[in-house]
Amino acid sequence: MNDLYSVLKKFFNYRFNLQEDSAPQAETIAAIKKNVAFKGANLWTLIFAIFVACIGLNVNSTAVIIGAMLISPLMGPIVGIGLGIGTNDFDLVKKGLRNLSLATIISIIASTLYFTFTPLHEASSELLARTSPSIWDVFIATLGGLAGIVAATRKEKSNVIPGVAIATALMPPLCTAGFGIATGNLYYFMGAIYLYFINSVFICVSTFLIVRYLKFRKKTFENKEDEQKVSRYIWIVVMITIAPSIYLTYQIVGKSIFENNANKFISQQLNYTNTQVISKNLKYNRKGSEIDLLLLGAELSPLQLDSLNQKLPNYQLKGTKLVIRQGLNAKNEVDLSQIKASILEDVFKSNSESTAAVNDPLQLLLPDLKPELRVLYPDLKDYSISNTVFNRLDSNKSDTLTMVVASFYKPIPIADQDRLRLWLKSRVKADSLKLIVL
Repeated sequence: MNDLYSVLKKFFNYRFNLQEDSAPQAETIAAIKKNVAFKGANLWTLIFAIFVACIGLNVNSTAVIIGAMLISPLMGPIVGIGLGIGTNDFDLVKKGLRNLSLATIISIIASTLYFTFTPLHEASSELLARTSPSIWDVFIATLGGLAGIVAATRKEKSNVIPGVAIATALMPPLCTAGFGIATGNLYYFMGAIYLYFINSVFICVSTFLIVRYLKFRKKTFENKEDEQKVSRYIWIVVMITIAPSIYLTYQIVGKSIFENNANKFISQQLNYTNTQVISKNLKYNRKGSEIDLLLLGAELSPLQLDSLNQKLPNYQLKGTKLVIRQGLNAKNEVDLSQIKASILEDVFKSNSESTAAVNDPLQLLLPDLKPELRVLYPDLKDYSISNTVFNRLDSNKSDTLTMVVASFYKPIPIADQDRLRLWLKSRVKADSLKLIVL
């Protein structure tokens, strides 16, 4: 047992040793402190990055948003705060907090100005993604922060830091907060600020953990009680930050499961020949969700409606209220534009398929002949069938014909080959068919 422990210890010390290629502590601390202050070039870079991120969110461009995150200097004061806590350097903590607060306020003001004057006021999917933080954001911020501080303490700097800037995504939440203020949407503002707070706190926590693991030299407290009090404050902030995200994750996961089950129920149980689901509205609520459907076509009978309700528990939808509206009348508040759009979509899809088949005969489906050929020709070993284009060399014309290649266990007479060719031509309704017997 001791031998196994020794082997594992040697392995982990060799493979996972962070002390081996770490830069001198003084060098790492000096580099982090240098990036804490926001003035001059750092401040202008932040403002430019904010406007770039705002444009990316506004036009829903992921590439532009990534570019903004790469040029953003926001990581500096956050890592500085984590370093200050880890080394008991509270002058550095105060400096980091002042500069981070300044950067945050300037970023929100800049993004608010942009979204106030931009002609595009729709909330894009990239923007909406920053309004509902979850426990996954906590994990991303923590892991990204760990990777970032490990990279920052190395002698050889790598491309990890830009990757951390992208993963932890500090810029987009601030821009989304500005959008919330510009449009008067408090929900967007609060969700985005909370996501920014999660990222900032857990990057700090990650920095603190690695600094303590690498045993950076700490400033000594004259009073040990003060040191314990600071540690308690850190964990209180962490717990206050993480608790709402766990609740939001529970809500997000529950909603996702409900929507998947509801869509499965609709596709499998409301698949009628003469009745179509025109629109669906899925409302998730922990106390009781609702599936609201609008149908067009033959009305379902009370017996069919009762049967649908009884099948809800089979899809983990017990307690879900099923609301089915059918018939074009004022009571059902039918959205005629929605019906028109749905019908046009089906017509367009049908026409597209028909046009494709007419324009490209190779898309025509060929039937499965295996059961019939097995009975008619027991000696048939295998076959292939496909529509093929033959290009003529003496002209620019091309001919389309059905090509069949068949292999038999023993040779068959020419007469039988002719009968097979004629049968195949009739069976697949081909204008011309070529049979090759191997």
